Amino acid sequence: MYGKVGRQTISDGVSAQPRLEETGALVVQSFGGNLQEAAMAGRLFTAAMQTPTTSSTTLNTNFVGLALVNPTGSGKVIIVHRFSYGTTAQANACVLALATTTDSGFAADITPRCCRYGYAASIAIVDKAANPIAAPVIERIVATIGNGAVTTAQLYAPTFVDLQGSIILEPGRAVVTDTTAATGAVAQFGSVWEEVEQ
Repeated sequence: MYGKVGRQTISDGVSAQPRLEETGALVVQSFGGNLQEAAMAGRLFTAAMQTPTTSSTTLNTNFVGLALVNPTGSGKVIIVHRFSYGTTAQANACVLALATTTDSGFAADITPRCCRYGYAASIAIVDKAANPIAAPVIERIVATIGNGAVTTAQLYAPTFVDLQGSIILEPGRAVVTDTTAATGAVAQFGSVWEEVEQ
């Protein structure tokens, strides 16, 4: 492949060579954010807890937290891009993780929203409590959450984890929050995902 090293000044309708670095590497720059195309196409969805919740203890089949579920027979694959969390002072310090399980036991509790508002409907089920669920397996360790005073800001600043599409839910699979200790009613969770045809 041939290209041109360095920046080019071009206008609409002009043909140009691909831009290369001095090493010969192709320079590629997205227009807009890396999720913009999925959002514009109506494939990107989000859901977040509207009020703080408790959480269940680790790997508990009596689940409390946030679950993102791809129901059996959906005909789509869910690609999880981001997970967000925030908490205030709580009774127990804990490790926050994401675990996977089947779609057994879950029911719609939180309404997913298309990131291009009103453009498309989600096939996902988003739930904040289910009993029983199939035994979950921890996939990603997300954070350590302390139990200090609320003035200890580094323990409580809301944050998000960029999963870069590394958790894929086939129909019949779910990803759930997991904490090593119950948080008390102080935690809020959210997720951003893409839905594509199988």
